[in-house]
Amino acid sequence: MSKDNQVRAKKHLGQHFLTDESIAEKIADSLSFKGYDHVLEIGPGMGVLTKYLLKKDITTHVIEIDTESVDYLQKNYLNLADRIIEKDFLKYNLKEVFGDEPFAIIGNFPYNISSQILFKTLEMRDQIPEFSGMFQKEVALRICSKEGSKVYGILSVLTQAFYDAEYLFTVPPSVFNPPPKVDSGVLLLKRKENFKLDCNEQLLFRVVKTGFQQRRKTLRNSLNSLDLSESLKSNPIFGKRPEQLSVQQFIELTQLIENDR
Repeated sequence: MSKDNQVRAKKHLGQHFLTDESIAEKIADSLSFKGYDHVLEIGPGMGVLTKYLLKKDITTHVIEIDTESVDYLQKNYLNLADRIIEKDFLKYNLKEVFGDEPFAIIGNFPYNISSQILFKTLEMRDQIPEFSGMFQKEVALRICSKEGSKVYGILSVLTQAFYDAEYLFTVPPSVFNPPPKVDSGVLLLKRKENFKLDCNEQLLFRVVKTGFQQRRKTLRNSLNSLDLSESLKSNPIFGKRPEQLSVQQFIELTQLIENDR
């Protein structure tokens, strides 16, 4: 490919284009492509991952905010042209494309918005049975970490409440143009069979976020703003710090708070 025909990586969009074909193929192969007919790639750039998705027995859509990348994809991937969504993933209503149909998400995500991409996925969990993506390595490890770990936090609990999270492999900076300053990590999320929780799910989000905002404090102190009764706060669970609670214990804690109202 000539230099003239390449898309410039833009710093303000957090673009680091993957240049290693074998890694792109490995990411594409990480999804099962079962239980849904559509996959959405976020931030395809010059299509290094897209080309492997197009070989699968699935309908591939891409969403890209960079007009230069969109032009490149339209010229070089003619069979994709009518499924290129030139929008901001974080702001776009995906029901305009998918309605209520299920779809998977995949991509080499810009580091600066990767957590927001995950939160939007959690909001749409009813429609997203599978998710595979490249994050900054430490963020990928945090999402997959278990209670007791120093990096266990909001992303870990809320993701694992609905999905089984698996860290797949590490990707070095050298396979990107331009190379990032840190390693990347690819993870796979598979939605749990029973992903409807036995608690008020909105309250769970609030409890987890409030608890971890002051992660060094016990829950008795960090959840003060939830206006809990003294009798509830005497429960031993409130003597723990948030990082000590498993996902299931957070669900049980949410049930206790719900019953206290």
